[in-house]
Parts: sequence; C-alpha cells; structure tokens
Amino acid sequence: MLQFMLLFSRQGKLRLQKWYTPHLEKQKKKITRELIATVLTRKPKMCNFLEWRDYKIVYKRYASLYFCCAIEENDNELLTLEIIHRYVELLDKYFGSVCELDIIFNFEKAYFMLDELMLGGEIQETSKKNVLKAIQAQDLLSEELEATRNALEEMGFL
Repeated sequence: MLQFMLLFSRQGKLRLQKWYTPHLEKQKKKITRELIATVLTRKPKMCNFLEWRDYKIVYKRYASLYFCCAIEENDNELLTLEIIHRYVELLDKYFGSVCELDIIFNFEKAYFMLDELMLGGEIQETSKKNVLKAIQAQDLLSEELEATRNALEEMGFL
C-alpha cells in the first residue's frame, strides 16, 4: 500500500502531494523536506529504490519531475514503479506530453486523475481508458456548470 506520493521538480519544489496515511502537518513538512533532499542527492545511475525510515521509497524521474512513492517494507517495488508509470502515461495522454507547468496550472486535474487511479493507497483502476473517460466526463460537467453560471450572470440572477 502506498503511504504517500510526492511530485517535485529538480530544484526541490513540491508540485503535488497525496497522503494515504494520517500525519501531522509538521511531520508532513519534515518528511517532504528530508525525502526531497535525499532523492535529489542521488546520482542518476543509482537504483530507484531506497530504504528510508520505516518505508521503502520508490522514485522515478520523468523530464524535470520526480515521482516519489513511499510504500511499506513488504510491498513490491516493481509494482509501485508500474503505478508511477501508469500515472505518467495518464498525464501524458491527457495533457499531451505532460510538463511541470501542466501540473502547476492544472493541479486539480492531476489530483483527480490520481484519485481515479488510486484509492486509499491501493490501485483502484488499471484501465487507462476508463480513467480518461472519467476525467473527460468531469471536464464536460465543469464546462456545463460554467456555461450555466455565465447564462445566469447574463440574466442578472448572480
């Protein structure tokens, strides 16, 4: 089970975080700071797995973003790498070659995608097609809501 997932840049800027186990805000900040520093100091040819505190850390760099997951000691690292890769594939399909700016300016869509893929730290949906359908349905709903709001504003109701 995933304990948490972090997305951060090569400069150490946190872009997205999803926690599946409860932590105090102070603990989250400390964990994030230490983990980002640990991952960024590793050389590119080093293994993408490391033992850190009571967790196994699995990370992968795609372009300028690091995708980093903490899992329990007895969990499968390769499955976690596959989850990271599946998430990146979904982001790529939706944004068309995802970049750091896509995550920054569309973080709500990135969170929604992650929530469709994962539930409580466990993989929920393995089909990319089904996840993308859910996201497209959400986009359609948002567009309809925006159109309704604009029509009501023009009529003077809002």
